[in-house]
Amino acid sequence: MGGHLRYFEDFHVGQRIAFGRYTVTQSEIIEFAKRYDPQVFHIDETHAVTVELGGIMASGWHTTAIFMRLAVDAYLGDAAVLTSPGVDELRWLAPVRVGDIISGEAVVEQARLSVSKPDRGIVTTAVHLWNDDKIEVLRMTTHAFLRVGPHQ
Repeated sequence: MGGHLRYFEDFHVGQRIAFGRYTVTQSEIIEFAKRYDPQVFHIDETHAVTVELGGIMASGWHTTAIFMRLAVDAYLGDAAVLTSPGVDELRWLAPVRVGDIISGEAVVEQARLSVSKPDRGIVTTAVHLWNDDKIEVLRMTTHAFLRVGPHQ
């Protein structure tokens, strides 16, 4: 991060924003799940259900939190974001496992000025995360309000 702030005008339809890489650890999966999603297949590697499902897997909410980290590092941290009204069509497509290296991208699908608040626009992105085997693990559509840049 650092450098100039990116405003609404700095985003355009079709723009692809590549994410960095994030390695998922077992301790992180278990710690997150114990706090927020304590189902056996997220916290107990010896449980029969966990074994049946192929081992410990991250909570989908944890995977979504990893997206947030990658997005802030890739572009949101330098963007004049005001708020987000939410996401659509959040899908967890494949389990995230210990040692997976997660990456992905956001593709701008829409960028439009707000009718009611002309100092901002809304940017809609299609988000995809995948593991190091190129298997897609998360897909969703995000929306963010961004400030319009200062006029020259």
